[in-house]
Amino acid sequence: MAKEQKKRKEIKRKLLHKYRLVILNESTFEEKISFKLSRLNVFVTGTLFIIVLIGLTTLIIAFTPLREYIPGYSSTKLKREATELTYKTDSLVTVLNYTNRYLDNVRKVLRGDVENNQQNRDSLFEKYKLDPASVDLTPIREDLLLREEVELEDKYNLFERNVENLGTLLFAPISGTLSQGFDPKTKHFAVDLVAPKDTPVKSIADGTVLFAEWTSDTGYVIIIEHQDGFTSVYKHNGSLSKSQGDLVKAGEVIASIGNTGELTTGPHLHFELWRKGKPVNPQNYMDFN
Repeated sequence: MAKEQKKRKEIKRKLLHKYRLVILNESTFEEKISFKLSRLNVFVTGTLFIIVLIGLTTLIIAFTPLREYIPGYSSTKLKREATELTYKTDSLVTVLNYTNRYLDNVRKVLRGDVENNQQNRDSLFEKYKLDPASVDLTPIREDLLLREEVELEDKYNLFERNVENLGTLLFAPISGTLSQGFDPKTKHFAVDLVAPKDTPVKSIADGTVLFAEWTSDTGYVIIIEHQDGFTSVYKHNGSLSKSQGDLVKAGEVIASIGNTGELTTGPHLHFELWRKGKPVNPQNYMDFN
């Protein structure tokens, strides 16, 4: 027991024992600064210094821009900017894909390219279509009576008629002579209409101008997108009165008859009608007389 107390006293003495730290002038040995220290003071002072140093480092990392230089650390601002850039990149990719599809469709219309399945579909229709002569279409007596009743009701009913299809009514771009009709076999997916030079060419329906430029083969070309998947194409024009992005109304003048382009033999309008990416016969939708 006495030995343990003696040991404790020895440790306490060593901790509290005073030491003198003196700074002397090397030439004159003059005492400049002196400190009285003990082991306990040095330990406490060192501990406090380390704590203060850790605290200052934490404050610098948390509240100053220096934290951005720490490997693996990124600020909230940088994260937000990175997220915004990611969203912008995705949007740009979407716009680029849409633009590429738009250019492909315009290129297809200008070149008259049609997928092979169009011909295959037409051949299947020809193969499996029914011959009307082989089907008895004579209405029975009950059918005749029902038709007469419905016609009588619709004749005087001005408010319940179905007008949903009025949006698909198309107007002829010009009144002219048909010189060449729609012929998929020869890849002539249009009708050629002969008319005097400078005759106004009109839009067949309301729509937006997708393309209005000069091409070497077909001269001045204007392409208009309409509702219900319709796209109208007007080639070999003498001049254009609309630009890309313009909104046009049905019957509005968009160009004039001309003889421009290498693939023309005289003043006429090369008119194409496309629906949902496929060429259709314009004569099925409008009358050019």
